[in-house]
Amino acid sequence: MKIRTFLRPSALCVAVVAALFATSPRTVVCQQTDEPVIVQPGRPGESTKVLPSNTTAKLPPLAQKDVEFMQGMIMHHAQAVEMTALIESRTENKDVRLLGARISQSQSDEINFMKRWLRARGQSEEMPGMSKDDETPEMSEMPMKHHSHRMPGMLTDAQMQELREAKGNDFDRLFLRGMIQHHGGALVMVKDLFSTAGAGQDAEIFNFATDVDSGQRSEIRIMQNLLEKLP
Repeated sequence: MKIRTFLRPSALCVAVVAALFATSPRTVVCQQTDEPVIVQPGRPGESTKVLPSNTTAKLPPLAQKDVEFMQGMIMHHAQAVEMTALIESRTENKDVRLLGARISQSQSDEINFMKRWLRARGQSEEMPGMSKDDETPEMSEMPMKHHSHRMPGMLTDAQMQELREAKGNDFDRLFLRGMIQHHGGALVMVKDLFSTAGAGQDAEIFNFATDVDSGQRSEIRIMQNLLEKLP
């Protein structure tokens, strides 16, 4: 239910004004009050309703798939941030550096958003079965070692180690290929979310997942072009 709160004339006055103006224009004087007016926009074909001042907003029903998507995407994003942290000491390629900074900033911001979303609904920020042994410096309690917890597209331990050991053009090539793989996995996760009955209906989830899909498709195209330019 969407509601809006206004500090306006009393709810009774608002209702009277609406009723009077429905028949003919006229002048009405309302007494000001500090009582908030709660307005609920009507659905298509329905009238707007004025609700009691003690009305509170309610979160939409929670789908378990939404929770799993957010928990998994936090872990997924954490590895992307870990990958971008390697760039500074391993390549001087300005295009790769710029792309890495963009990915690091956007995905760090999205991690914070997903954590807030989960906390607001009383949900854990981590997937069931995670442990302290799975911590990384970039994201506490985000497992990178257990294959059973690896999200689609995430790099294996061997791939991450190869990336850490590379420099220059070799690093650029491994990074771009790895991040294309990584982004492709995020697209799979979004598709899986929207393919699950009852999932992705929460407005915040829908907007976020849609943005992830469009943003990562765009970055995949950028990385494919950068790969073609490498010697």
